[in-house]
Amino acid sequence: MAGQKHDLDDKDMDTPGVSPFIPMFEAFRDELDEHHDRGERIIKASRDITALSKKIIFSLQRVRQLQAPIPPPIAKEVHARNDSINELFTSIAPDLQGLNAWRYQKQISGGCQEYVEAVSFRHYLETQKLITHQEAQNLIPGGVELTANDYVLGLFDLTGELMRFGITSMATNGALPRGMKVDGGEDGGQNILADLRALRTSFESLDMLRRDTKTKVGVMKQSVDKVENAVYGMIIRGQERPKGWVPDMIEGQERGREPVEGY
Repeated sequence: MAGQKHDLDDKDMDTPGVSPFIPMFEAFRDELDEHHDRGERIIKASRDITALSKKIIFSLQRVRQLQAPIPPPIAKEVHARNDSINELFTSIAPDLQGLNAWRYQKQISGGCQEYVEAVSFRHYLETQKLITHQEAQNLIPGGVELTANDYVLGLFDLTGELMRFGITSMATNGALPRGMKVDGGEDGGQNILADLRALRTSFESLDMLRRDTKTKVGVMKQSVDKVENAVYGMIIRGQERPKGWVPDMIEGQERGREPVEGY
């Protein structure tokens, strides 16, 4: 049996109607807008956290003694900036819950790494110990998760700050910073170069697969080398150099090495 043919005249074509797909795509549009707005909020907060963390590090570089309380003027600056960082973490905490914690991990990663660098540097100055992952996590409010990767990358950057701290102390005090005396010893505790070497050994034992991690390994080794060379120079030719001498920071470049990232 032949099918019946239906003719469509102009009246049928002009009949208004609502497509069932329009509400669906409007929902997609709203979801994408919300996604982009959330991402922008997190990126802005991460940049502000990074900037404030760098200022904390700048302040802590004025400290000249290990295993001692931070001097009150410096501690006041650090507390004020840390309070601002806590407010930033709290403001974006609702955007980083559940699956969104991983969806936007890349956007917040830079701020977390810089914050780990700042708090680990302060922890080292006060205790001459490495801050643990759980201790660093406890310092971040609002339930924002600190991934193991961001924690480790932040510690890689810490070696650069320890290098600057050690060389500056050598230039001003004529000796490497070291901890307090242990068991009545006369020479004090372990110095910062021994700590840097221990960090280098631990990092080199890791399985480095990520490209950014491999880059940080190279920079970390350069930082330890700079402190070692400065110590050798101080011991061998220290008597020939005037007070206030600062080790040449470009010697490594003359040997074909890449410069350590600065601010």
